[in-house]
Amino acid sequence: MFNPEDQVTADKVNDAACTHSRRTTTKVPLSQPFVGNGFPDLVTALDSEKAAHEFLQQPPVRAVDDHLIEFSEAMRTVAKALRRVAEGKAAAQEEAAEWKRKYELERAHNLRLNHIAPVAEVCHCTSDNDKCVNQLDQSMVPNPVSDQSDRCCGKHGICSHEILGDEVAEPIERTLAAKKASFRLAWGCNGEKSGQHKHEIVSFEKGNITTAERSSKQILLKWESQPKNVLILTKPNSKSVRALCAAMVRWLKEERSMNVFVEPRVKIELVTEALDYNFVQTWEDDDEIRLLHTKVDLVITLGGDGTVLWAASMFKGPVPPVISFSLGSLGFMTPFHSEHYRDSLDSIFKGPISITLRNRLQCHVIRDAAKNELETEDPILVLNEVTIDRGISSYLTYLECYCDNSFVTCVQGDGLILSTTSGSTAYSLAAGGSMVHPQVPGILFTPICPHSLSFRPLILPEYVAIRVQVPFNSRGQAWASFDGKDRKQLAPGDALICSIAPWPVPTACQVDSTNDFLRSIHEGLHWNLRKSQSFDGPRD
Repeated sequence: MFNPEDQVTADKVNDAACTHSRRTTTKVPLSQPFVGNGFPDLVTALDSEKAAHEFLQQPPVRAVDDHLIEFSEAMRTVAKALRRVAEGKAAAQEEAAEWKRKYELERAHNLRLNHIAPVAEVCHCTSDNDKCVNQLDQSMVPNPVSDQSDRCCGKHGICSHEILGDEVAEPIERTLAAKKASFRLAWGCNGEKSGQHKHEIVSFEKGNITTAERSSKQILLKWESQPKNVLILTKPNSKSVRALCAAMVRWLKEERSMNVFVEPRVKIELVTEALDYNFVQTWEDDDEIRLLHTKVDLVITLGGDGTVLWAASMFKGPVPPVISFSLGSLGFMTPFHSEHYRDSLDSIFKGPISITLRNRLQCHVIRDAAKNELETEDPILVLNEVTIDRGISSYLTYLECYCDNSFVTCVQGDGLILSTTSGSTAYSLAAGGSMVHPQVPGILFTPICPHSLSFRPLILPEYVAIRVQVPFNSRGQAWASFDGKDRKQLAPGDALICSIAPWPVPTACQVDSTNDFLRSIHEGLHWNLRKSQSFDGPRD
């Protein structure tokens, strides 16, 4: 590539070289012979006294060193210019190779989609103005760069491959082998089931700002094809859970002809009880766990809220729908009763069912030794909360908090809780935080025993990123725990960044989100339970 600066530099070098040549060669006659050191042959010159006299009268060569320095600097300038040209050429070649690689990946992806097109299903969901045509199976990976209008359910529909699509494309053989049941999500508006959601529209006619009719935002799930693969996760060390799991596995296989996946521990327990449980499937390593969402249509948990947290932690990306049966001590996220599991599962398989999309927090730990914020540890997903406390230190925790790079406050106390709205009834509630409906998007900012009378909890919007950093002048270290486990030490200079993850946990509702939430706080916490005032007595 031509660079005008390089041409100007070259012209300066040529001028300097010519000037140096003129100034250093005109002092000695060109007719005189030279030897290797640049001086005239003195033997020949002394043959003539006149010639010797003229030679001795010649003035010495001056400013030779200055010209050599100028010439050397010009050559260095040329070298720098050539180096810049070479670096620019290498960068251009690298960029061209990167574009070529992206083109080949895009071309291979399009060819793969075209090859799979004959096995794709047709989505029959309709709305007022849009019709869904040619829906891909939910196990197919959507193209992240495709236009919104190319998606099967248009602007308002929500299809299964958009909810459970992974970012990393799997080989075509694995995709075909792991064919899953597809489903469609719709909005329940004012008790009516519709594929289109009534958005809240803000009007500002004549300078007056008003909002249009508000509508229910309950999400409904309807199966487009019957689910065939189910994962059952159980609470360990419980005889009642083990007995229910064995009965449910046999019923799903014999009555529903479903493929059942269980944990390796559970399979050993089932096979030990009876050899005819050999049909259950499991996994052997972490790579198979990472691909579970491509094989499983839904997840069934038998236990309490801790079992739901364990189920969510197994999926580092998309999560299939979760049906939770209550067999634990608390059940804020387990609305179904285990005694009626057959009727409940029959109703769920028939559909449609109400679901709650429970947001998760995505947490990154950045060490002080990292050169930039891109050098982070693997992200950790939490369904309830991340807690930063002082651990065994005798000093107060000292934390600096930022929200989208804006300073919020310094926390001096036992610690800080960053919670989802689903976790608002857990540790955050015990620390004085508010109970929030799980479908309210937001992040709870709750201090733990702050050494301040005015430090009240906050609820921040879901689109912000919160950074909690241990300053260098902190007297002690801090400890971070994620849903009560995986504790990590935070030294001075380390930071923790939390934001809403793009993969929520869809949990099935017994009635709807609001009804289940209110029932859980009444039954689980006995919220506002007191004796009613007697009707007889003084009156106004």
